[in-house]
Order: sequence, then C-alpha cells, then structure tokens
Amino acid sequence: MVKRIGFTVSGRVQGVSFRYFTQKKAKSYGIIGWVRNRDDGKVEGEAQGPSSEIEKLVGDLKKGPQHAHVTDYEERNLDIKNDGEKEKNFDVVK
Repeated sequence: MVKRIGFTVSGRVQGVSFRYFTQKKAKSYGIIGWVRNRDDGKVEGEAQGPSSEIEKLVGDLKKGPQHAHVTDYEERNLDIKNDGEKEKNFDVVK
C-alpha cells in the first residue's frame, strides 16, 4: 500500500547534513518527495512510497545523521499524489 506523510523534525537538525541524509535514505527506499530547512531551525518534508519503506525512512528520521540530535518528530498522513502531480524524485528544497 502506498502512503504519503508530512514530517517535521526538531533538535540539532540544521548544519549537520540532515536534508542530504534524508534524501539519500529516501532514494535508497524508492521514496519520492522533498525535504527543506525551516526558518525556526526545524526540518520538514513530505515522503510518498510503499508503507513498509516509509516506516524505514521514519526510523532514520528519528535518529538522523551522525552529528544530529533529534529531540522531536511529528508526522501527519497526507493524501497520495497521483501521476501528473507527484514528484519524480526525492529533492532537497532550498
């Protein structure tokens, strides 16, 4: 089953390659979507793919890369984007 989530990660998540870590993990799982830094120091994004692969990504997001320190993870279910409206890759948005 395909699933789409929105996520927000708090803690020391900027300046530690969190976005690129997320992109690399998402691509390895065949997940599409995007990730970006927020002005308030958090990282947010959306991810769409098979439920089992989304769960793997969520586990990675809760840990983060080596120098990150995740203090909070929030997730919400979103409507699945269909062909013509969905992303083709998983992108880091500036």
